[in-house]
Amino acid sequence: MQLKLNFWIVLLGCLPVLSCAQSENPEPKSYVAYKTVKPLEIDGIDNEQAWSNVSWSTSFIDIEGVKTPKYPTHMKMLWDDDYLYVLAKMEEPHVWGNLKQRDTIIFYNNDFELFIDPDGDTHNYYEIEINALNTVWDLFITKPFREKGNPIKHDWDITGLKSAVHVDGTLNNPADEDQSWTLEIALPWTAFKTGYYHKIEPAGTFWRINFSRVNWQHSIINGKYQRKKDASGHYLSEYNWVWSPQGVINMHVPEHWGYLYFSPKQPGDSDQFNIPNDERIKWYLYEYYRAQKAHKETHKAWAESLDLLQVKDRVLDGHTIKPTLENHSTGWNITVKSPFTQRTLIVKEDGKFISK
Repeated sequence: MQLKLNFWIVLLGCLPVLSCAQSENPEPKSYVAYKTVKPLEIDGIDNEQAWSNVSWSTSFIDIEGVKTPKYPTHMKMLWDDDYLYVLAKMEEPHVWGNLKQRDTIIFYNNDFELFIDPDGDTHNYYEIEINALNTVWDLFITKPFREKGNPIKHDWDITGLKSAVHVDGTLNNPADEDQSWTLEIALPWTAFKTGYYHKIEPAGTFWRINFSRVNWQHSIINGKYQRKKDASGHYLSEYNWVWSPQGVINMHVPEHWGYLYFSPKQPGDSDQFNIPNDERIKWYLYEYYRAQKAHKETHKAWAESLDLLQVKDRVLDGHTIKPTLENHSTGWNITVKSPFTQRTLIVKEDGKFISK
């Protein structure tokens, strides 16, 4: 598991991520998932009527939200009383994979990855990676890598997961050119329960979620695909193509993930989701969080006043948002009372979000 963390340190070039330069992040994307009354057959083929009645997502973009990927990627989602369903289609002229052991480091192959934070507090979230061989790596992450400690629970398995891959072409055959590979997944609600008596009732609620497609340049050696190396023998960097842009080369910034709304309506109906104003206040609080982290990097101490962080004021639907800072013996809280719901919204020094 340390290898996973070391990989991200090398990839990012700096930790915590918040001390690195970060582009202006666009508004997270959202997707309305409709409820299907008939369970789906997980075979990698989207031939059910329910899939035909729902729209594909917008095309994936590069992780920073700047460049258009070389090969298009789209996804769809549905849900029923037992599962959240995901369908991903990845155009790819060379579909290949060589990792067959579960819980190996799947992103060393081309893969598709899911990141799910049901309560949106940026802690205790799930990551699932699957390659074209349908090999799975599932992880439970207690907090983003930007925080100290060992956040990864490698021994977690998503019991009851169903997944299947269909290749439009021939897997691991460099002699021809493929069209795409499609991944179909059923994620059981039971995997996301926080306690024995916890019952998940998705209708009308939303989760934070994002998807990443890792794509490597390849070489063909002795008739087999391999990740491509440069003249010095080092692997070339992979491409990271995502649904909702992160604004930084790091998927482990959960406050930048997209929104998944669970509509009670059936496929073919029409429903809408508007991101709540409290979520927009939350984005603002994370600007302060990042500024506090940067202040600590520079001054070796937390700022004692929000004015020192030089975060621009925000006005939302006519309301000026005025957070307050409370320093305490183990860190700090940045807090604001929502003028929309009257809830107290808090971001802590470890990045955890609280709404009460």
